[in-house]
Amino acid sequence: MSKNQGNFLKHYGSILLLLAGLIIGSALGIFFGGKIELIKPLGDIFINLLFTVVVPLVFFAIASAIANVERGENFGKLITIMFLVFIGTELLAASLTLISAWWFPIHAELADKKIILESIEKKTIGDQITQLLTASDFFELLSRKSMLALIVFSILTGFGVLQSGDKGKPFKDFLNSGNEVLKNILTIIMKIAPLGLGAYFAVQVGTIGPKLFGTYRDAMLLYHGVCLVYFVVFFSLYAFLAGGFTAVKLYWQNNIVPSATAIGTCSSIATIPANLEAAKKMGIPEHIRNLVIPLGAPLHKDGSAISAVVKIATVFAMFHRPLAGADVIAIALGISVVCSIVEGGIPNGGYIAELLVISVYGFPPEALPAVMIIGTLVDPVATVLNATGDTVVAMLIARIIKPAKNVKVIV
Repeated sequence: MSKNQGNFLKHYGSILLLLAGLIIGSALGIFFGGKIELIKPLGDIFINLLFTVVVPLVFFAIASAIANVERGENFGKLITIMFLVFIGTELLAASLTLISAWWFPIHAELADKKIILESIEKKTIGDQITQLLTASDFFELLSRKSMLALIVFSILTGFGVLQSGDKGKPFKDFLNSGNEVLKNILTIIMKIAPLGLGAYFAVQVGTIGPKLFGTYRDAMLLYHGVCLVYFVVFFSLYAFLAGGFTAVKLYWQNNIVPSATAIGTCSSIATIPANLEAAKKMGIPEHIRNLVIPLGAPLHKDGSAISAVVKIATVFAMFHRPLAGADVIAIALGISVVCSIVEGGIPNGGYIAELLVISVYGFPPEALPAVMIIGTLVDPVATVLNATGDTVVAMLIARIIKPAKNVKVIV
């Protein structure tokens, strides 16, 4: 086996195995029809394992990421502007996807039409926000139904460690150790993903047949169409805002290697060295690029924000629920930002984000495999947007922090 073949299998082996599981499952579903429901427990076991690991994994991933932020020049101002830009671009990407989903709706079917959604008590907007963002007792944070509350607590924990300085170092070490252990647990669970998802897909194909493929076709067309527009038009717009046409030219001239690295490795983290080199050539100040690029890899993911909204639109279509209403839209935008943070630095982190989508909206576990399959199919393109978006937002941040005459990318 050549070196190039080895690298390809290293970076795409898991995706190829998942696709193989889906293809084999589809074939079994077509051949056996409704009788294939005998293997449904295989898919259920896989889903239950994921639900078990999601709560501790999200806590350790977010808390440790924030706890490990290094302080430097103009740290407070830089970190504030950086997070505002991160969230702003992710919200814009999610909003564009929502509008596109209304223009080009997804048509979906679910095998078991008797499934009932988890009951959601009717409350005022204020009560709903309170319930989503907080829990009345600590033990309630340990339920997947309190995911947003858990994330808020995780963020607070991370900043608490930062404020504690040297006295908080033992707890930071605990967070880092727990993060590594939970990541490895998830990696172990994901080894049976081809079997679990394959079994689920076999049951779906065996019960509703060809209608299932229309669901993924519509989702893929929507996702890739939005990504193409966002990648070409909006990244160019961000660069233009940072420094006019000169910055646009600089960005695209130096974005070739990071884009190729992202598609070749399917990893935002692996693209950090290429992004740092590109950011240097773009004239972004060292203290800005050295903070924004490494933190952007796990925390700034426009491609994941787009993916989150497509998954939400798909599962809403599957259960024949309208993707409308101020609360639904606000939660969708919030989830798109949270998913971008949750996915960062976690192998197979996209699946954890999908658990969040299902949990917050109160959909049953049966909806999870469908959005997991979409996540698998969009992963390469999502990685390109996630990784290459970090350099263009670094240009924007440099433009905001430094006077125009002191930033090389600005004319």
